[in-house]
Parts: sequence; structure tokens; C-alpha cells
Amino acid sequence: MIKPSSPTPDHLRNYQLSFLDQLQPPVFMPWVMFYAKEHDASNLEQCNRIKKSLSEALSPRLVATFLIFLKNPNPNNHNKFIPLELDDANELPAMAQVTYLECGGLVVFLGMSHKVGDALSFFMFLDCWATLARGETDIISPKFDSAALFPPKDISGFQPRTGIIKENLVARRFVFDASAITAIRAIYTDNRSIDARRPTRIEALSAFIWNRFMAATREKENEGKLYIVIHAMNLHTRMDPPLPNHHFGNISRPAIAVPSMDKEDGIYDILNQTREAIRKVNAEYVKQLKDTDGHLNFIKSRAASFMKGEVVTFSFTSLCRFPVYVADFGWGKPVWLGSARLTFKNLCSFFDTKYGDGIEAWINLKEEDMAKLEADKEFLSYVSPTSNVKTSGF
Repeated sequence: MIKPSSPTPDHLRNYQLSFLDQLQPPVFMPWVMFYAKEHDASNLEQCNRIKKSLSEALSPRLVATFLIFLKNPNPNNHNKFIPLELDDANELPAMAQVTYLECGGLVVFLGMSHKVGDALSFFMFLDCWATLARGETDIISPKFDSAALFPPKDISGFQPRTGIIKENLVARRFVFDASAITAIRAIYTDNRSIDARRPTRIEALSAFIWNRFMAATREKENEGKLYIVIHAMNLHTRMDPPLPNHHFGNISRPAIAVPSMDKEDGIYDILNQTREAIRKVNAEYVKQLKDTDGHLNFIKSRAASFMKGEVVTFSFTSLCRFPVYVADFGWGKPVWLGSARLTFKNLCSFFDTKYGDGIEAWINLKEEDMAKLEADKEFLSYVSPTSNVKTSGF
């Protein structure tokens, strides 16, 4: 247990969850960072630096060599660096661990409970931690006022753990290079549509992945089910006035689209429905979140339908453009990083590739569904055949 280096102010001793925090599942958001060997520092010195800086803003063990994890990265292997199950968050706000590799490199794992913050808050904390480890003090202090922005509510009847599963799940990493993304964007550019603008990289990739998932896995007996596509949305810029990024907590909610099940030219018309759902996440939407129980009643209804097997969801979240490779604890930036196998099915996370303009899609599915997706020839025709990570410096 790492304790703060100075006493916690009385007004921060009991952190009150906001309404949006209450709705989040009690799971850790995992982040695994691989670092090259530091010739000027011993393992003990590196570990002490990490522990000291963490107390100002991790149990070591020795495993394998770096190349095993980088030759063909497998998200499932990242779970080996996580000291607890991801759904064991309970009252623990965060956890960290350092793993030393036989080659001299090390792996730093950070997990933050989704109950206390979203991805933006996660990287705010990570940046603060790394900055302190380098001995710097130029830090923007987070503002812990999300409960004032979104006062907590009585959420009786809603179970935040809805959807958490651990059995029969597998994660895979698929890389789409810049040329493949350009080709996919062209597929989903419909000049006949009222909204004929070229889709963004994330719009196009999410539409493509969902279409191929549907083509590979949808069974006739499931045709009566409701299919939902979910995109995680940052609310900071959608508030009136916009909220600065240093406000800590879950300042995000999903845009929920219900695609038409009618096919045209062999694909479902998902793009227009997704754009319309995203448009609705605006200042008025945020106001309704604060002032009414409409959203709470909606997700209660959807959760009940999900538990009955009447709804099939597919969720997307994007960390593209996030400063994910900047965590320098004093021995350089990570040469490789990523998430892990998560506790939800039908979930895709997007990351920028470290080099070039490609995007990595980390997809969590049931094992049988992943096998079908990996056998889909059209899906594979756009996936980069090479997924190795550059390993210079090892």
C-alpha cells in the first residue's frame, strides 16, 4: 500500500461519487507500459523512484524476456502483469505494479477504478505521476468537483455490474495501416446521403468492424433481437460552457445508436444512425442528465432487456489522439503499451499506432465469435499482416 507523502486535506478525505460515477461498473481500467533497459539505474532505484513519485501524486517479480511480448503482441498476455482481477475494484481506487524482465527492461502497470474516473482522468493521473517521478513540479492540479456538477442520485434498481463476464472471453489486437483506413473510409462515404461528408477514421473503422462482426456472427434465431452500437463520448466539450479537461471524474456518457437491420450493397446503414446519436449528446443532453431521471430510467430498461438476452450491444471507445506514449518516469518513454483482456464482450478500443498513421483495434469477444471474425476474409483483407512491435534498444 502506497500512502500519500502528505496528509490529505479534510475536505478531500471522503470523495463523493457523482451520478455518472455511480453508473460506471466497478472494474479497473488497465494500462500496461513496456520500458527499455535503463543502463544508469538499477531495478531497485527504478522501483523506489516509482514508489516515491506515486506517494507524491507495486510488488516486483521477474518474468520472461521482452521479445516474447513484442514479437506478436497478444492482449491476453498483458493480464499477467495485473496483480488483481479487473472486476475486483471494490473500494480500491487504483493499483500499480512493476515487473522486471530478464532482458533488463521493465513493465509498469497502472489500473484505475472506473468508479472514480474515465480515460481522460486516467491519463491526467498517469501524466502527474510520471512528471513527479522525473523530479518536475509543473503540474496542473485536478479539480475534484464532479459530484457538484452531476449530483449523486438514488440508483436503486440499476446494477452497475451488468454485463461483466470473465468466462469464454478473448482479446485480439488488429492493426489497420493508413492505406487500409483510407480504403474503408471510401466504402462508407455515401454521396447520396444528406450527410455526405467523408467519415472520420473512427466512424469508418467502427462501422466496418461492426458490419463484419454482424456478417460473421449473426444467426437467424437472433433476428428478433435489438442490436445497439455504443460510442463513449467525452462530455467536457459538450457542456455549456465547455468544461476544462482538468476536472476529474467520469465526465463521459455513451452515444447509443440502433442501426437499421436492412442491408444495402451488403452493409448495414450504421453510419447515419451513429452520427445522429452523437449529435444528440449536446448541451441539452447534459442538462437532462443533471435535472431529470430520464437517462437513469432508460439505462435501467436497457439493462433489464440485456439480462433477458433481448439486446445485443457492441461498444467502441477511442483513445486516438490521447497522449498515451508520453509517460516518462525518468528513463525514457515506453516502447510499447496497451490495455489487456477486459471483462466485457463485444467491446473494441482504438489506439493510434506508435509509428505512422495506423490504428490498432483491441477487440474483446466471446471465443466462438472471435473465431468467426478471424475467419472472415473481408475483415482480414484490411488487417495488416504484420503486427510486430519495433524493438530497437533491447
